[in-house]
Amino acid sequence: MSEPQNEMPRTDSRKDGAIGWLIFNNPARRNAVSIGMWQAIPRVLADFAADPQIRVVVLTGAGDKAFVSGADISQFESQRSTPEAVQRYEEIGDAAQSALLNFDKPILAMIRGYCIGGGLGIAANCDLRIAADDARFSIPAAKVGLGYRASSMKKLVDIVGAAYAKEIMITARQFSAVEAKEMGLVNRVVPVAELEKVTREYCDAIAANAPLTVRAAKRIIGEVLKRDADAALCSALVKECFDSADYVEGRKAFMEKRKPVFTGK
Repeated sequence: MSEPQNEMPRTDSRKDGAIGWLIFNNPARRNAVSIGMWQAIPRVLADFAADPQIRVVVLTGAGDKAFVSGADISQFESQRSTPEAVQRYEEIGDAAQSALLNFDKPILAMIRGYCIGGGLGIAANCDLRIAADDARFSIPAAKVGLGYRASSMKKLVDIVGAAYAKEIMITARQFSAVEAKEMGLVNRVVPVAELEKVTREYCDAIAANAPLTVRAAKRIIGEVLKRDADAALCSALVKECFDSADYVEGRKAFMEKRKPVFTGK
């Protein structure tokens, strides 16, 4: 497949039933993320958050070569060459990461090809990562000499543990999809031809579940990973589920031996 060489890098979005798609579209640079693409992430997620029809979001890359091959290094001289520029870039990156991390609906990363540097950071902030067997993972910060923000490092450690996080960071080598699965970096590895099909199956299963329960699970799991979990918040989230119309519907559907129809209320 030929790839466009002159299109401006952008972050695209579309809605497909209960699925919101966020697509990193810079195939000429293997979907390297520009500042504009980073800035678009919170805007796209805010739109999906406000739409009750969207139950799950999928992040993926345009073309067949990469999920995201990292930050666009061609912008570093103009965007990350002074302390002030570095600070601004970090703030933009933190805002995008925060938007992903604090998004209440499930986010899946559908990964094929390169998932490098900032791309791996983006994937790490998703709830599930489904990879094609041609996926390659790396954080090559040590080969460029840049520092890696603590918030990104913590998320990596939360997923794979300190030992694997150190191997990823200090070797800066590329890992295969199988290695990524072994260290817990991805949830599932499938053949390239089955990647979208399997991802949609996950999305369909999630979309059919009770939204308040899904949201509570996401937020409570996030809380228990903290040193000081907010017990009151966790209790309130659980109570919201039991007080919901969806809990009534779930019990009724079970007794009537039918699939429940959840509304998120």
